[in-house]
Amino acid sequence: MMQFHSLEIPQLERFLERHKSGLSLQDNVELDLVLRQILQRANEFVPAESGSILLDDPYRKVASRKDNELVFIAAFGEASRELIGKRLSAQHGIVGHVYQTGQPHLSVNVELDEYFYKDIDEQLGHRSGSIVAVPIYLGKHVVGVLELINRHEGKTFTPRDMNLMEIFAGYTSFTLQNALEAKRAHELAKKDDLTGLYNDRWFHVRLTETLEESRKSGKESVLLFMDLDRFKIVNDCHGHLAGSQVLREVGFLLKRIVQRGDATVARYGGDEFVMILPDTTLDEGLALCEEIRQAIEATSFLDRPWGFNMPPVHLRGVLSASIGVAQHIPDRNSTASLDHEKNELLRRADTAMYQAKALGKNQVFVWNRALAANAATR
Repeated sequence: MMQFHSLEIPQLERFLERHKSGLSLQDNVELDLVLRQILQRANEFVPAESGSILLDDPYRKVASRKDNELVFIAAFGEASRELIGKRLSAQHGIVGHVYQTGQPHLSVNVELDEYFYKDIDEQLGHRSGSIVAVPIYLGKHVVGVLELINRHEGKTFTPRDMNLMEIFAGYTSFTLQNALEAKRAHELAKKDDLTGLYNDRWFHVRLTETLEESRKSGKESVLLFMDLDRFKIVNDCHGHLAGSQVLREVGFLLKRIVQRGDATVARYGGDEFVMILPDTTLDEGLALCEEIRQAIEATSFLDRPWGFNMPPVHLRGVLSASIGVAQHIPDRNSTASLDHEKNELLRRADTAMYQAKALGKNQVFVWNRALAANAATR
């Protein structure tokens, strides 16, 4: 029975990152299954020994198509499992030619085809005879190629086969576009409109999930609660529009510093921000806190024109951050509900943040029973 393969979902999602970043498709589209089904249906109408879908990598994509790479994201046939994830320069082969020109290509005999690239065959111990390849578009932009190799029963591909393949390429484009739109809608529901960070609703979902995962794995995690010091001065002296722009810039700064894929950085409300760091020790969390604190203290905000006729302000030495840290060490025998654990962890981080403010602002404070008791007696 013919086997159809594709990249796993975490890697496959990368190829939908064409307009903005985001997380999972798990609640929207089973893209790996859809792509395998597209290949299977194409093979039913145009029977072939093997075939594949290749897409360019949006993280490495440049304007000049010939300088891009194509990645095998789905394939079937001989040695197809080994193809998944392999990269091919767009300067090579029939698929590279189709990708560069945006035009379909039919090769009755690849040995006579100037565009044929034999290295893949040599790597896999495969022999290509005839190939039909068509471009995959997203909107007006070529993003990949759909190809079939070696028509069944020793036949060669025909112009009619190429026409059918163009239909399937269009269906592939439609599927990818739908997946991308579903991904955007799914992500927008999680995002804070002002900063582009996650919103408090999604933060609570992720915190519950993190504690649940932690209870299973036994791995500790860290919660950070950050509040901007003297943010009211920005609003009072420069207006709320300036304040909003500062929050945007803080959001960008946090995204630049916290680049761990499993971390969740959210705007909690106003000038408060929260960060979930799964599978993280207290020392690792403190190192990140200090990096954030120093960056905010050293940053000059509103350094560029930031609105209609809004000149730079060069706001330096006003803002700083007070950060509260709460460590979570899971107890597998705990009978407490996840909601109780979540609320307690959040309370600890929030309390620690207020202690940081009470002790002079612009510092990091770690919650623990001894420190909390000492702080309460000050």
